Amino acid sequence: QVQLVESGGGLVQAGGSLRLSCAASGRFFSNYPMGWFRHAPGKEREFVAAIAWNGGKTNYRESVKGRFTISRDNAKNTMYLQMNSLTSEDTAIYYCAAGRVYGLYSSPNEYDYWGQGTQVTVSA
Repeated sequence: QVQLVESGGGLVQAGGSLRLSCAASGRFFSNYPMGWFRHAPGKEREFVAAIAWNGGKTNYRESVKGRFTISRDNAKNTMYLQMNSLTSEDTAIYYCAAGRVYGLYSSPNEYDYWGQGTQVTVSA
């Protein structure tokens, strides 16, 4: 069983930055592909970024490319999302997720474990 806990959310002005963290329990964190998703009010949950088990491959939704960076530190069982140049469109609850099959996934259906989420609010 894997437990995921997000942190680092908060209120920031447009143009600002935040760094989200996702701490994972469990012995096999380094085997898991990981991802970030977000859910804004009135919208569907959407994929933000994904990272392969060793950090060697990453994938981003188009609207965050060049602004967000996903990374992981397997020695610390932690994944990160560095978010720069934030806009009000980035306001959402951000969730981290872990899968069990090697790969790089943008579909939430490929992930088996989810955190509780952390709120990110960007003021105009």
